Amino acid sequence: MKFTLNWLKEHLETSASAQEVANVLTDIGLEVESITDPEDEYGAFRICRVTEARRHPNADKLQVCQVETYPDFGQPPKMAEVVCGAPNARAGLIGVFAPVGTRIPGTGLDLKKGRIRGVESNGMLCSERELNVSDEHDGIIDLPEDAPLGAKFIDYFGLNDPAIEIAVTPNRPDALGIRGIARDLAARGIGVLKQSPVGEVKGGFPCPVAIQIEEDAAGRPCPAFFGRVIRNVNNGPSPDWLQNRLKAIGLRPISALVDVTNFVTYDRNRPLHVFDADKISGDLLRIHMAKGGESITALDGAEYEFEPGMIVISDENGPESIAGIMGGSASGVSAETHNVFLESALWDPIITASSGRKLKINSDARYRFERGVDPEFAMAGLDLGTRMIIECCGGEASAMGHDGSVPKTARTYQLRTSRVQGLVGMDVPVEEQLRVLDALGFRPQLSGDVITASVPSWRPDIFGEADLVEEVARIVSLADLKGVPLPRVGTGVPSAILTPIQKRERAARRTIASLGYDECVTYSFVDASLASLFSDAGDPVRLENPISTAMDVMRPELLAGLLQAAARNMARGFNDLALFEVGPVFNGAAPGQQLLQASGLLVGKSSPKEPHGRSRAVDIYDVKADAEAVLAAIGSPPRLRHSRDVPGWWHPGRSGSIFVRPGHPLAYFGELHPKVLRNAGIKGTAVAFSVFVERPPYPRSRSVARPALVASDLQAVERDFAFVVDDQIEAEAVIGAVMGSTHRKVFESVRIFDEFRGPKAESQFGSGKKSLAVNVRMRPSDSSFKDEQIDAIGADIVRRVKQRVGGQLRQ
Repeated sequence: MKFTLNWLKEHLETSASAQEVANVLTDIGLEVESITDPEDEYGAFRICRVTEARRHPNADKLQVCQVETYPDFGQPPKMAEVVCGAPNARAGLIGVFAPVGTRIPGTGLDLKKGRIRGVESNGMLCSERELNVSDEHDGIIDLPEDAPLGAKFIDYFGLNDPAIEIAVTPNRPDALGIRGIARDLAARGIGVLKQSPVGEVKGGFPCPVAIQIEEDAAGRPCPAFFGRVIRNVNNGPSPDWLQNRLKAIGLRPISALVDVTNFVTYDRNRPLHVFDADKISGDLLRIHMAKGGESITALDGAEYEFEPGMIVISDENGPESIAGIMGGSASGVSAETHNVFLESALWDPIITASSGRKLKINSDARYRFERGVDPEFAMAGLDLGTRMIIECCGGEASAMGHDGSVPKTARTYQLRTSRVQGLVGMDVPVEEQLRVLDALGFRPQLSGDVITASVPSWRPDIFGEADLVEEVARIVSLADLKGVPLPRVGTGVPSAILTPIQKRERAARRTIASLGYDECVTYSFVDASLASLFSDAGDPVRLENPISTAMDVMRPELLAGLLQAAARNMARGFNDLALFEVGPVFNGAAPGQQLLQASGLLVGKSSPKEPHGRSRAVDIYDVKADAEAVLAAIGSPPRLRHSRDVPGWWHPGRSGSIFVRPGHPLAYFGELHPKVLRNAGIKGTAVAFSVFVERPPYPRSRSVARPALVASDLQAVERDFAFVVDDQIEAEAVIGAVMGSTHRKVFESVRIFDEFRGPKAESQFGSGKKSLAVNVRMRPSDSSFKDEQIDAIGADIVRRVKQRVGGQLRQ
């Protein structure tokens, strides 16, 4: 949102400078992005007089001018010789001089001393186009004789008006109008808000164009539509003051009719649209939902095709306007326009945003309607636009036509005067709270220690006591908030601040980072096509009003964002990546339908090339170990089971899940499916893991103390067993069989240390067989093992393996 200081002063009586206004705006939540001072760009251009103009000795179309310049206003002039090619250059001309070293705004070039056809030129006499005053370039500026010599160009032309640009958050549509900004500044006390009533315009004849909101568009899509005809207008250039206002904020003046609608849009956040009434076919404008397939050539010259669900304004010939976004060229106004229809309507923000995004149209009207406009100013905005058109273009207005009704937005909330201190920590007197709310338009009423505030129609973002506290705090200034230490509660050790799940999240993040991964923070929104790759997680949660077409659903998996990040890095030559993220994923829109997930992604090599080792590609065992490390760090039970049951985005046969009880996975790990990688733009293979931080069961004891050390002086004993099993038997099944022994309390560890399979194994053990070797480490608790005890344990292990997996002890 951009405005000028003088434009602001039309609504705010203040003597504050542009910098002072900017400082206050940022402090009250309307962050200033830039201040443009015309003095910086145009300060060197001053009014001068040509005292002599003679023909150039070496060029018929050039003249050598002696120019009386005034680099210091009020001091004697200095003479400068300038070569000029303008046909109107002459002795006695009053113009605008640019000294050497000046940047010419219209061309962007820096003016240098030079020789033109052998004659030295020390400066420049400027045209209006070179100073961005107009497109006139047939000659240099020719001012009246009474123009003050030596005065600054911007002062004489009334262009010395600093422009301020602010960033407006989506919840503050009232700040998209200059009057709304002035209201906030007046509430702070930097000035006084001027009264600006909009008088009703009485129509001199019935409106000849009827308005009809059809049933499918009535209510939410188009609550109300107002309009009137103004006949016998003269659509020439707008007045200089209006053109200067628009130019100062970067808008190009077009014609008086269009300039008026642009002025009202920025001045009051009230978009208007003007039709050429003589180009409307028939005497009826219909507001309806598009069926799909209709098309329109808009004012920008492009043709757009409507989709079902968009709102259209049509006459007998078809669509004439894209409702709330842009008008059609067929009914656009021109210099030959004599009768106009002026529109002021209310449009649904969601439909407006969705239609504009699908059609890829950005306009000032769309920007405001999708954020919300003041519904109660719709009729007054039409009157304001009508009055300005009549002042600028003449003409006579009809009575106002309308259909629909302005929706009721009146609501009141109560503010306990102590809540400002309680929520923000600022001690704001009750009188000041009342003053601030009153200045912002809330009409506060005090009863005891409770303020009842009525929310004005231009503030759709206020929905409770906390919002009222925020209004008071930001106007009073959060910069005055002083840090105060929290009081101690009790005399003992304070209880834990972090919840168990917060502790797990912190442990997971630190563990993954310590494993060498780089943390990513990606958007919670992803593209629907990318989310569809993770369709096993359920239907994606679609956003009603996404910020872009590439962010229209909530992420069902953290890997969606990590894959995008990896693709961007690989496109820039970074092929060895270890990325991770900890955050929520969404499988529904209701509370509780989101899970906290910790995911890691490995791409490329595990280490760079080096002379003392071999570089290898990352594999499933890297991410399996990392997933198990994360589970251990967050307190998962030590005995975990594995399964090949994984969702469809994992590679079948090269991935697995980790669980304690079947059907309740704690983590997935392995290679990602080639289809997923191909659609994400990843070349080659990638391995990953996803840990569900909330799922592992919590230990029965919540003590954070380490368990007591159990040390033994007795010697540990290790025994190795080699079992011949079917080739399809997994190593985990053999370990599970061993751990089923009745003597498992003395087991310190059970691990597979060798596998023998293939043609040689089958020739020795039989077709479809393999050998798995298991190491069992045992430590006695009371006394050293006797040989018969060790033999009994070994026999029990062999029996358990035979019963569970059919394994035979290898001979």
